[in-house]
Amino acid sequence: MRRPRAKRAEPAGYFAPPLPRLLAHRGLATTEVENTIPAFRAAVDRGATYVECDVHASSDGVAVVAHDPSLTRLLGSDQTIGGLTAARLAAIDLGAGCGFPTLEDALTALPGTFFNIDVKADAAAAPAAAAIRACGATHRVLVTSFSNRRRRAAVRLLPGVATSASARTFALALVAGRLRLAPVVRWVLRNVDAVQVPETALGLRVTTPRLLAMIHSAGVEMHVWTINDPVRMAELLALGVDGIVTDRVDLALGLIAETKRKRL
Repeated sequence: MRRPRAKRAEPAGYFAPPLPRLLAHRGLATTEVENTIPAFRAAVDRGATYVECDVHASSDGVAVVAHDPSLTRLLGSDQTIGGLTAARLAAIDLGAGCGFPTLEDALTALPGTFFNIDVKADAAAAPAAAAIRACGATHRVLVTSFSNRRRRAAVRLLPGVATSASARTFALALVAGRLRLAPVVRWVLRNVDAVQVPETALGLRVTTPRLLAMIHSAGVEMHVWTINDPVRMAELLALGVDGIVTDRVDLALGLIAETKRKRL
């Protein structure tokens, strides 16, 4: 059984659901467009408790759900999220009449769902925090970013919010872990609640029993991305990771259901 979280005041809401945490990466986009409300609903309809999304800021300073800074990959356009208003972005047809949602609209549309929010641009930190506050959703979000500056800018505006380590912070913890410096790992991770990581970083294996034990000793969860193979999901969960970030939350949920059935 997992040890109690012990490092800082508990952002209880986000971590209240039982393990494992299955995070629907950009929703469930097998039939819907990624990072849209229909994709999030598709994941929730399959039984997902957590969805993952990304945010940029529109030209009028609104937090908009989108992974890329430009529309190139999705629409073949050189326009940018930051160059268009939120209303214009919402009116763009990404498919099935669905546009780019604001973060506030996504949080409002799914009031019982936990959101993992990746702040993708400096300009998005304050608007993301404002949207979270407007929805009274601080207790059901985790705010993260590859950039520690962006992460901290948002977290400062959301007292008590759950947060995960930036890339640089985790890199320091990873190196300390490889050197078996558990006290250093705990110090580096003292202000975060989770690490959300690939299986390898800096050419080093992240998902090892020793490093996982050190991270857990810091009172921090490990969520691994982006895992779409159910066999590998099962192996990681057996290792003791706390969460799986996946494009196929439907398969992950099926795996958990089958595992529970076999235990009966």
